Amino acid sequence: MEQGRLATAHMFGAPMRHQAYQLPYGIYTIPEIAMIGQTEEQLTAASIPYETGVARYEELAKAEMLGDRTGMLKVLFDPETLKLLGIHAIGQRATEIIHIGQAVLTFGGTMEYFRDAVFNYPTLAEAYKVAALNGLNKL
Repeated sequence: MEQGRLATAHMFGAPMRHQAYQLPYGIYTIPEIAMIGQTEEQLTAASIPYETGVARYEELAKAEMLGDRTGMLKVLFDPETLKLLGIHAIGQRATEIIHIGQAVLTFGGTMEYFRDAVFNYPTLAEAYKVAALNGLNKL
């Protein structure tokens, strides 16, 4: 839908704001795979320092309830500014929970948002807090 909106705006010369890194990718396989932002390979190739935070589904009560503990969420962030650089998810509902990271990334948010946010419990969204704590504990 977004690609169609951008094409139409371009065709008619309408103003538009678009940044390619803000488009989430979702692969509807079993398990689902989703990502937004930069990858570790891109950051390494550009010599951009980064740190990772990881949450494994096996750490989440909701994954236990769903009967699938095999997924994970990984966040990439700048170790100095704590600014979010990318999010990668694999597992049940990955294509849905990626949008939480999309919102924070789009508005220039930091890992502090995930650290301080209160997520409903039990939800897979709680993985963001777990990943943030994991990553921040590495600094």
